[in-house]
Amino acid sequence: MQSSDVISVNIWQILISLLNLLILFLVLKKFLFQPVKNVLAQRQKIIDDHFENAQKAESDAKSAKKTYEEKLAAAQSEASEIIKTANKKAERRSDKIVSNAKAKADDIIRQAENDAKLEKQKAEAEIKHEITEVSTMLTEKLLEREIQSADHREFINTFIEKIGEDND
Repeated sequence: MQSSDVISVNIWQILISLLNLLILFLVLKKFLFQPVKNVLAQRQKIIDDHFENAQKAESDAKSAKKTYEEKLAAAQSEASEIIKTANKKAERRSDKIVSNAKAKADDIIRQAENDAKLEKQKAEAEIKHEITEVSTMLTEKLLEREIQSADHREFINTFIEKIGEDND
């Protein structure tokens, strides 16, 4: 029975295996883990830098958006002020045009009234003159004599004026 050699435990062999494992671990740690750690640290730094740049770009974009919105609001405010000013100017101009038109209309009405008064006075004077002439002719015919026309006209004018005063 040879089974005792196969199953036996050799302490020196276990110690040597453990020592080999320890040496392999230290060598791997020195030459493999440290460079991998450095590469991972560099990549992490690059990622952090990219993230920081992205945050900075985002804050810059937000700042630019805020500035744009402020400028837009200012432009809208300025545009509304310009529109208000233009409306006020147009309203003042409209009022001025209307007042000028009213003044011209009043002048035209006043002139028309004056013209009507003058025409009325002319018509009255003509009627008085015609009445005087007709009265003179009638009187001459009735009396069949000739009288001085100046005296007769004066008599008729006073008569007509008395009639005019009674009518007023």
